[in-house]
Amino acid sequence: MNIKEASAQTGVPAATIRYYEKEGLIPDIDRSPAGVREIDDRIIRRINFAKQMRGAGMSIEALRRYIQLFDAQENNLAEQKVLLQEQLAIMEEKRDDLQAAIDHLQWKLTHFDDHMVATEEELRNLEKEQQ
Repeated sequence: MNIKEASAQTGVPAATIRYYEKEGLIPDIDRSPAGVREIDDRIIRRINFAKQMRGAGMSIEALRRYIQLFDAQENNLAEQKVLLQEQLAIMEEKRDDLQAAIDHLQWKLTHFDDHMVATEEELRNLEKEQQ
């Protein structure tokens, strides 16, 4: 299939597929004599894998390293697992930061009348004093 068909099948824009190829996230794609990319099921699977890992927050650099380990002749399962564990830790930290922000906003909403209004009034008074 060509890149347009691969894009439709994977939901990954053609420009992103070309970028994945350029960055080594998917193998070099064979081309027809006319220069049209000929994408097979193996490449489709690689595109989907890259899409999923990027969706999981993995950086291009980390994903490239994971792909290199996967494609290498030697057994790199332990190192691949470490990369995934590192990615999980990064995502958990992001989740925790986001949860802390959500909790803070929830507290502000819950205590809007008894905290926010009074605090904002104090700030307005301080601003007036500075003028």
